[in-house]
Amino acid sequence: MTTTHASRVLAWYDRHRRTLPWRAPAGERPDPYIVWLSEIMLQQTTVATVGDYFHRFIARWPTVEALAAAPIDDVLSAWAGLGYYARARNLHTCARVVAEQHGGRFPEDETGLRALPGIGRYTAAAIAAIAFDRPASAVDGNVERVISRLFAIEMPLPDAKPEIAERAAGLVPQKRAGDYAQALMDLGATVCTPRNPRCMLCPIADACRARKRGIAEQLPARLPKQQKPTRRGLAFVLARRDGAILLRKRPAKGLLGGMDEVPSSAWREGTFAADSALAEAPVPARWQILDGIVRHTFTHFHLELTVARATAATDVPAALAPGTAWCTVDRMTERALPTVMRKVIAHALKE
Repeated sequence: MTTTHASRVLAWYDRHRRTLPWRAPAGERPDPYIVWLSEIMLQQTTVATVGDYFHRFIARWPTVEALAAAPIDDVLSAWAGLGYYARARNLHTCARVVAEQHGGRFPEDETGLRALPGIGRYTAAAIAAIAFDRPASAVDGNVERVISRLFAIEMPLPDAKPEIAERAAGLVPQKRAGDYAQALMDLGATVCTPRNPRCMLCPIADACRARKRGIAEQLPARLPKQQKPTRRGLAFVLARRDGAILLRKRPAKGLLGGMDEVPSSAWREGTFAADSALAEAPVPARWQILDGIVRHTFTHFHLELTVARATAATDVPAALAPGTAWCTVDRMTERALPTVMRKVIAHALKE
């Protein structure tokens, strides 16, 4: 792609740019805090899903200093349902670092940005380009698709990533780098789509090698995905007579770190017997194993949870152990409950 082609992309963007909650109006300088927050939220998550979460975060924590001062439990609660919860913990840690060590100002270059918690190569490039107009190359999934087709890169992902990154970096213009980065993202999202790309609307179709060879829809190629294992367990929904449900907090590090959950047995691969897993119940009770299974998929495995329900005896203390607490159903939205645990509680309550 020549400078002329980059100009075509920018001209197309000026006419067809998407209106997004976090995108600054044309001609206005973006707020680095807004750019950073949206980029973290958009990691492995769709634009449609992120919108409501973004609005709630900005309304509650309008500045990086406000987010830094928030309790981590409040941040996790506001993030609940968005998935990949390590992002929320890194988000809070990063906000504190920016507020306490950088005077509330984000570094403007990729090196400084990558030194912050939770900011990797892509996110650093996106912030540097969009927020500070630095000539950085931000390659997300949409841009990978555009570049792999533009140059007809047939090597499958992820092996093709270095070549895609090198090709993309060579195309970044020195001026309007932020608009260019967003233009490529929009081009991939709305024109150079995974299926049925709208090549007739593409401003650089005449330069696209994959289009000329008739292989655009086949790219980017991908290696076959490895089959995910399935883990199984028994979730225990213990309710008091007033309807409050026992929750416990998961360890700060690891899967769903710092989130709330109902107690459960260990999640194991292989054969599973719910009756045997009752031995891992949080308290002795008349546990009723419910019909049906709650299914959820994480990045590296599928999870199948059988649900056991019981009513707590009157002498069960308010907190059975450190990290456990009772929560009424009407206050569940205030807790940092991941989606899988919301499914478990809903399953228990509908029976």
